[in-house]
Amino acid sequence: MTTPAYEDDNIFAKILRGEIPAVKLYEDDDTLAFMDVMPQAPGHLLVIPKSPSRNLLDADPDTLAKTIPVVQKLAKAAKTAFGADGVFIAQFNEPAAGQTVFHLHFHVIPRHDGQDLKPHTGGMEDVKVLQANAEKIRAAL
Repeated sequence: MTTPAYEDDNIFAKILRGEIPAVKLYEDDDTLAFMDVMPQAPGHLLVIPKSPSRNLLDADPDTLAKTIPVVQKLAKAAKTAFGADGVFIAQFNEPAAGQTVFHLHFHVIPRHDGQDLKPHTGGMEDVKVLQANAEKIRAAL
């Protein structure tokens, strides 16, 4: 079974093109990181490559080589910024695995012992909270 083709009308492609706003916290030539609008914990962020990749299954190895170090850098910064006990990194491939946005992305979620994750559905977080959380992470970079 083949992986479906990348579709450039997904929400993350629109964020990359500036068609949809996002609370950005890090950007370089190859990647963009921004706050998740429905965070499962304070500091929940997303890291995406700028190159079109549906998910890990079709990503160019060079894309992955440029994206993973940014995931690591931001995971360390988020852990520090939120005094977290650990960091949960999630990446889903295809609907059966839970993927709902078909642009390769990594969830970076600071975790504290004994605190459950909130559901990744429902209302969006206040933009001022997202901006403050982004600033905390930027300060820890």
